[in-house]
Amino acid sequence: MQTVVVLIHLMVVLAMIGVVLLQRSEGGGLGIGGGGGGGGGFMSSRGTANVLTRATAILAATFFVTSLALSILAGLAHRPASIIGTDAPGAPTVPGSAPAPLGEGGGVLDTLRQRSGEAPSPPSAPSAPAGPAVPQSQ
Repeated sequence: MQTVVVLIHLMVVLAMIGVVLLQRSEGGGLGIGGGGGGGGGFMSSRGTANVLTRATAILAATFFVTSLALSILAGLAHRPASIIGTDAPGAPTVPGSAPAPLGEGGGVLDTLRQRSGEAPSPPSAPSAPAGPAVPQSQ
């Protein structure tokens, strides 16, 4: 489905580029540089400009619709898993039991160590700094 929408999107983009390049500049819409008579026939310069303007508007609307469809399809294909309702790895699953203390089996590294067969290292206390962190004034 997504491939079909991408192909339609690319065809619309190429058609829109062609239609915009076929349009004639009219001096920025200020009414200057028009020329070519004021008749409203189908193949006159004004009639052709109306057809190209309508085609551009239709192609632009189709472009927006296909862009929205592609973003919706991409959002449906990639649903991130929610982390709110899940338990931590190694956490007790019995309701009412005490949670695991910090550093014991609740972390990702501990889980990886258990899978690889290593014994989890005991948590160490932070070491005291060797000297003052801020120089003393004399």
